[in-house]
Amino acid sequence: MEEKKDTFTYTYSAKEQDEIRSIRSKYAPPSKSETPLEHLRRVDAGATRGASITSMIIGIVSALLLGVGMCCTMVWGDKLFIVGIIVGIIGIAGVLASYPIYNHMVKRKREKLAPEIMRLSDELMK
Repeated sequence: MEEKKDTFTYTYSAKEQDEIRSIRSKYAPPSKSETPLEHLRRVDAGATRGASITSMIIGIVSALLLGVGMCCTMVWGDKLFIVGIIVGIIGIAGVLASYPIYNHMVKRKREKLAPEIMRLSDELMK
């Protein structure tokens, strides 16, 4: 009769442990012990987040409009030439306006966040 040996083998991999921690951190509840510097960084990053998203959406939609306008003038030039020029000009205007819109939104948001940023930075510098 054969004797059965119960064995346990374990292989440790630092790379696997880091990946497990990374995945776990995505699902863990946010830490309540946020440092003042982390809070300052988060508030500062919030000043540009909404403006970036808005200006990207405006830029992408405007670029697509420009493409549709170009398509109308080149492919269906006999029927939609004037419409294509109008749509293309609207697209160009949107693309050109996306950066000034971004700057305006960031400026407004920074003015709104300035008191909190100043308070947090004063706390950290003391």
